[in-house]
Amino acid sequence: MEIIEYRDEFKEDCKDLLVELEEYIVSIDEDNLDQVGIEYRDKMLDYDLDELKKYNGICYIAVEDNKAIGLIMGLIREWDESDYLDYKCPKTGAVTELIVSKNARSGGVGKALMEELENYFKGLNCEYITIEVFAYNRNAEEFYNRRGYHARMQTLIKKVED
Repeated sequence: MEIIEYRDEFKEDCKDLLVELEEYIVSIDEDNLDQVGIEYRDKMLDYDLDELKKYNGICYIAVEDNKAIGLIMGLIREWDESDYLDYKCPKTGAVTELIVSKNARSGGVGKALMEELENYFKGLNCEYITIEVFAYNRNAEEFYNRRGYHARMQTLIKKVED
């Protein structure tokens, strides 16, 4: 396996990985709010890559046997004027996607992708790295905790009853 920067020759594999992750999220969503929309596969990768261009981001893919088996995306968090009113606003990298194909999990692919992105952020003098984890994705939370990440904020949700 090798970690490389995103290349269009792996575009279809990357689309498949994004769909695989979203389908997993749908399957564990206890609130039944997530979905894989009709245009998700065709549009999500392009949306993500455009966001990376805007915010000094990067996408790395793990390739094995000429197939992408994992991907990670990250960008530099931008702060607005109101953020500075109550926050120090350190230079922060944000992991926006991390997917390892279910057939390649537990083989060090996720760890290798995280290390590559963390090195990218270090090279840009980031002080912190953040990642949002879907609350029902306990496996992902454990993965990040083992790598030194911890919760700082939580989003709470309640269904409004009639």
